[in-house]
Amino acid sequence: MDVRPGVLRWTPGRSTLFRFANPGVLAPNPGSRLIKRNMNEKQQMRAAFFRTHGGPEVLEIGEAPEPVVAAGTAVVGVRAVALNHLDLWVRRGLPGLDLELPHIGGSDISGVIEEIGPAVEGWAVGDRVVVNPGLSCGCCSYCAAGEESLCRSFQILGEHVAGGTADRVRVPSGNLFRIPDSLDFVTAAAAPLVYQTAWRAVSSRARLTDGETILVTGGSGGVSTAAIQIGKHLGARVIAVTSGPENVRRCEELGSDVALDRLKTDLVAEIREHTDGSGVDVIVDSVGEALWNECMRCLGTGGRLVTYGATTGARVGLDIRHVFWKQLQVIGSTMSSRSEFDEVMRLVAEGRLRPVVDLVLPLDRIRQAHEKLEAGEVFGKLVLEV
Repeated sequence: MDVRPGVLRWTPGRSTLFRFANPGVLAPNPGSRLIKRNMNEKQQMRAAFFRTHGGPEVLEIGEAPEPVVAAGTAVVGVRAVALNHLDLWVRRGLPGLDLELPHIGGSDISGVIEEIGPAVEGWAVGDRVVVNPGLSCGCCSYCAAGEESLCRSFQILGEHVAGGTADRVRVPSGNLFRIPDSLDFVTAAAAPLVYQTAWRAVSSRARLTDGETILVTGGSGGVSTAAIQIGKHLGARVIAVTSGPENVRRCEELGSDVALDRLKTDLVAEIREHTDGSGVDVIVDSVGEALWNECMRCLGTGGRLVTYGATTGARVGLDIRHVFWKQLQVIGSTMSSRSEFDEVMRLVAEGRLRPVVDLVLPLDRIRQAHEKLEAGEVFGKLVLEV
């Protein structure tokens, strides 16, 4: 690999743009449809990437090889890509995540299909799409059972493989979801990862039902703003916990029946007051360490706590006597199955769930975007236009 200031060059060989559990599925095929360029030429595209782990300053804009369409895949011209805390963690470096560098991040992608590979049916160049960022092998027992997020080869676009902070990205055709003209690219990009994560956590894992009470922590985050809406969609009473009066107001505007400022609140006492002392039925938590003990005390008898994040730390304590005496459930959840993704994205496409977009910036300002997300200055989603 030859790297010069401002310009990125990859040498031929193992692809850094797509690595998959079954490499044969994604083998380049020169016979694929709608390729109008010489396959022997090294085509370049604009991309945001990092070549070493670190702070926002390691991000740069340069050239990267364009993805080559393959059997079972499509190349999507990216129109918008939303950021997640995952992008911050990947940029800093995650234990056990051995990336090929330079790395292109970005998991939440919307755009237009530009090329289609062989063995792809039901899609056409020009289709408007969002991308399911979860990648699975498609052949293990979990995938066969429709539980793709449990696949032992599970990967995420932008984390394990190159993502969407670029002009184009290659994805398996099974990860595409068609969006209507009424849904703009920015709003569409704000939906995939957060809504699929929230839907699985709230609907599938917690099995929230009409009339129950759910507590959503980290209320200003992307997944949490989705969880608030999903809780109301399912007929539950929603209590959100966030930081600061402005975030409290915005959680209430999203539909929270109660919004609490954790900086000024005795959370356990407030929950007891708002539930007549019984506690909540369900908690969906992305905060982790900072609120874990309080969350456990907020659960009512037979309550379920679903954990899907650890923004404040992953080390927590647990008094198991409290768990078995109140017959509590602690449940892990991450991403979603394909059917769950399609189910919740249909609700977004129909306008029944509405992603919260706080700020839109051009791709060239990706450093500023990371800085704002890292500083906790974003309510909902920050989206980059490509």
